[in-house]
Amino acid sequence: MSDILQCQENDGIVTLTINRPEQRNPVSDMDMIDALCDALERADSDLQTRVVILTGAGSAFSTGGNIHSMQPGGGLVDRSAVRTRYNYRNGIQRLPLLFERLEVPVLAAVNGPAIGAGCDLACMCDIRIASSKAKFAESFVKLGIVPGDGGAWLLPRVVGFSKACELAFTGDVIDAQQALACGLVSQVVEPDQLNDVTLQLARRIAANPGYAVRMTKRLMREARTASLSTILECSAAAQALSHTTSEHADAVAAFLARSAAVPAKA
Repeated sequence: MSDILQCQENDGIVTLTINRPEQRNPVSDMDMIDALCDALERADSDLQTRVVILTGAGSAFSTGGNIHSMQPGGGLVDRSAVRTRYNYRNGIQRLPLLFERLEVPVLAAVNGPAIGAGCDLACMCDIRIASSKAKFAESFVKLGIVPGDGGAWLLPRVVGFSKACELAFTGDVIDAQQALACGLVSQVVEPDQLNDVTLQLARRIAANPGYAVRMTKRLMREARTASLSTILECSAAAQALSHTTSEHADAVAAFLARSAAVPAKA
């Protein structure tokens, strides 16, 4: 694993740490995009991996794009607009497309500011837990640009259309409690508790049969855009697979055994 993205695996839980703290963990550079894509694809393809945790080193989760590379001829921005479009499609836009394909659950442990593309990166994850020191901003308009990484699709699905418009049109920074109030995060904890709380949640997820969690995630993701009839058909197919597994049979047998052990009430 590259030094810019640290990887730790323990009992089926993979923790990925964006490791450019001196730059506040930008994610728009190609080497970081490649590292994230490689690590996430590897975790998703390993059925022993039950959960991925994504966090940032140092004081920031990710402050998004590398502003130093936003000059023409640097990073994603080419002197040719046609080439810039190509760079976005083959650069940072790979991340939201990959996250949408993943079946392994991904938790964001937001340890500090998640700004611009960093906010959108957090929105790509399935669950977000924030340190009380975390801040969030969909701040692209402040730089005279738009959410080029899919934020216009991601953010409304997390906080709703009206709140997403407010955040995207103003570029305002909100703190962790405001993020909790609008549903951007599901928990806010003290900084020294973030890792433990996120790990506890990861372990509760990992304790369940991996195939059931992965298929449930796929259904939840597809349900955001598919019709009810389509989701019902997908659910029936996934359920047919689930009913054939030893984990399901064992769980049913254990439930029946517990029920038989409980005395009937008079």
